[in-house]
Amino acid sequence: MTKIYVDADACPVKAEVEKVATRHKIQCLLVCNGGLRPSPNPYVELVFVPDGPDVADMWIADHAGRGDVVVTGDIPLAAKTVEAGARTLKHDGEAFTPSNIGNALATRDLMYDLRAADPFRQGGGKPFSKADRSRFLDALERAVQAAKRDAT
Repeated sequence: MTKIYVDADACPVKAEVEKVATRHKIQCLLVCNGGLRPSPNPYVELVFVPDGPDVADMWIADHAGRGDVVVTGDIPLAAKTVEAGARTLKHDGEAFTPSNIGNALATRDLMYDLRAADPFRQGGGKPFSKADRSRFLDALERAVQAAKRDAT
């Protein structure tokens, strides 16, 4: 049965995920190490994991697989869930796939090295926009429909 797993600690699209999970009547698991309020929605479950580096990521990687959808901005987690066969989306709706995950990992490593070489380098990503939210909703809808087909 299809489930949606959300790396929830810094996820800006939890409300959108809940909306899609409710429409499809599928379980949504918000995985975090605390700080989130429980939802009264029967399709939404909070999964609290212990504090520690990547504990939520490891939990999701251990549970998600073919027929599931994962929402995360964490590229190493995305690599694991893509390998396990889950449909994996970034918060802006971009899909991680077997054909692009290698480039995403390489770019992440390159940016890490550049930041390490220049500790005064400032900047971050662009602000999260309404267009990103809309694109995410559309991508999540398509991913859930595809994951349901994968699960059968």
